Amino acid sequence: MNDQAERPAESESAEQGQATEQQQEQKEQQPRFRDFQLDERLQRAIDDLGFEQCTGIQGEALPKTLKGLDLIGQAQTGTGKTAAFLISAIQRMLENPIPFEERYASEPRVLALAPTRELAMQIARDAEALTRHSGHNVVTTVGGMNYDRQRKQIRNEAIDILVATPGRLLDFLGSKDVFLDQLDLLILDEADRMLDMGFIPDVKKIIRHCTPRAKRQTVLFSATFNQDVLNLASMWSENAEFIEIEPESKAAERVEQIFFTVSDAHKAMVLINYLKRDEVSRAIVFANRRDQTRELEEKLRSHGVRSALLSGEIPQNKRISTLNRFKEGDIRVLVATDVAARGIHVEDVSHVFNFNLPDNPEDYVHRIGRTGRAGASGTSVTLAGEDDSFVLPDLENYLNQSLTFVRPPDPLMVPLPEPETLRETKQEDAGDGRPGRQRKRNQRRGEDSSG
Repeated sequence: MNDQAERPAESESAEQGQATEQQQEQKEQQPRFRDFQLDERLQRAIDDLGFEQCTGIQGEALPKTLKGLDLIGQAQTGTGKTAAFLISAIQRMLENPIPFEERYASEPRVLALAPTRELAMQIARDAEALTRHSGHNVVTTVGGMNYDRQRKQIRNEAIDILVATPGRLLDFLGSKDVFLDQLDLLILDEADRMLDMGFIPDVKKIIRHCTPRAKRQTVLFSATFNQDVLNLASMWSENAEFIEIEPESKAAERVEQIFFTVSDAHKAMVLINYLKRDEVSRAIVFANRRDQTRELEEKLRSHGVRSALLSGEIPQNKRISTLNRFKEGDIRVLVATDVAARGIHVEDVSHVFNFNLPDNPEDYVHRIGRTGRAGASGTSVTLAGEDDSFVLPDLENYLNQSLTFVRPPDPLMVPLPEPETLRETKQEDAGDGRPGRQRKRNQRRGEDSSG
């Protein structure tokens, strides 16, 4: 991780300017949503959301999916793929309505499968916004939330769009609370993530319950396509169209990326000193493992940082509450794993911190994409220790750039004061070095003097 020479600022600035102009031209060449002559009820919802011009994935996907073609799409998170498949699903239902008296509970017309609860809930929120004027019923079934309430809903309601995670949906299929043999459209989002998380056996079981592939439309999206994903996609789809959308920038353009070379022993010190800077208004700290996030969040709180934990071990209702408090500003710093942070869309995150680098370069891009959103600028700070050096070559290749590492400035290397809790404990223990001894002596003296 030796420091590397930077290119002249003028040259780099000129290249960035040219790239920005090219991207603006590409955006202007994309079709508008009104060009697709969508049902007016759907178009009104799109207008309400302020969407006019399609993103790259939307402009490529919609002409195919609106015709009912199967689609395999490669696109990164944040490119607008969710809206692409939802718009197709809603338009399809509006063009082919089923009379209410012919509808049955427990039989969704559209199924969207996602690997994580957060992503599933984000898809459901987008679906609810897009069906605002069409009256379609969106139901979500995910693990970690009230099982009986979800079961009652899918058993008693006519479902238009069912958004689900594999495990919970498989439970309801096993208990015959939901049936997928009337499915018109199957959507598989982040197929590569499902593969990484070991969900493919569950997905295969779910697809066996679905309408045969020749009688349904299948749309599959993935950030990457290795041979395993391609093999699965060919099994699940019928003569699918393939589109590949390169992200406008693999590393968000509005995000300043800072890389510190710091020993593992000093990472927490540098992080906490940085978090106390005034410019850090709202931040997400990423770590690779649950135990790291747990220990780190406890350390932040002990040093007076308003923080909370977001990982897979936290109950879903608490995760939702934590995320809402973070959005409202009650929590200033969120400590999260990559899986838990999937589907998080919070505006005005000023900083993202990588306590360690993820093994997968795409996760790095996903992490730093939590800041610099909606036209705002942001900062990503990576604390690269000894163990992180192994993943740097892959990250540089993926980003197609050389990364420059610097030592943290002196103000970040100031030793931390003792946490408040530790200071209080030491005050209580003062006297003979045995815990609580001084307090007990004082109590005894009080008792003796009063006696």
